[in-house]
Amino acid sequence: MNIALFDFDGTITNADMYTKFLHFSGTRRRALLAKIVLPPFFILYKVGVIPAPRMRTIASFVAFSGRKVDEVAAAGEEYAADVVPNHLREVALNKLKWHKNNGDQIVIVSASLDVYLKPWCAQNGFALVCSELEVDSGRFSGRYVNGDCSCANKPKLIGSKFELEQYEQIYAYGDTKEDLAMLSVADEAYLNWEPHPER
Repeated sequence: MNIALFDFDGTITNADMYTKFLHFSGTRRRALLAKIVLPPFFILYKVGVIPAPRMRTIASFVAFSGRKVDEVAAAGEEYAADVVPNHLREVALNKLKWHKNNGDQIVIVSASLDVYLKPWCAQNGFALVCSELEVDSGRFSGRYVNGDCSCANKPKLIGSKFELEQYEQIYAYGDTKEDLAMLSVADEAYLNWEPHPER
């Protein structure tokens, strides 16, 4: 059997679904808090002082710390069903279908969040490795269980769930430098849907 590793935001989708979900799931109170707290961090991110993985952990803490799990999970279910399908790339859908018809193990590997990726992957029969929000007594702590699923953490988290050496062929698909570490473990890798030989 082969295995196909797909990044989500920007690879399968044509938009940043993480940021869209922050807005989609946010309450008025959280939106106000974000407007007060996040701008200084966002400026540092834009000038390159704070890397994207760190910016996401900060934004997730502001957005989700203390919120009820069932409340955010319900938003995630709705988002997966009603919003995500509107942002799927045709080239990605065709490639996912090709791998599915080939009988390959398909794994979505993403820095996006489990609260909407789990239901979306369940709907489509895909396995999932992603950033997971930590739960504490029925509420989200705002922290991640195993860190932001990007860069070097991608192959690390993949390896914790899958024994890659058992697969005949490894395919990987990504769109940014955050995916390069994942592409490096593949026999056949694609960056922005073009072959990526420098692995």
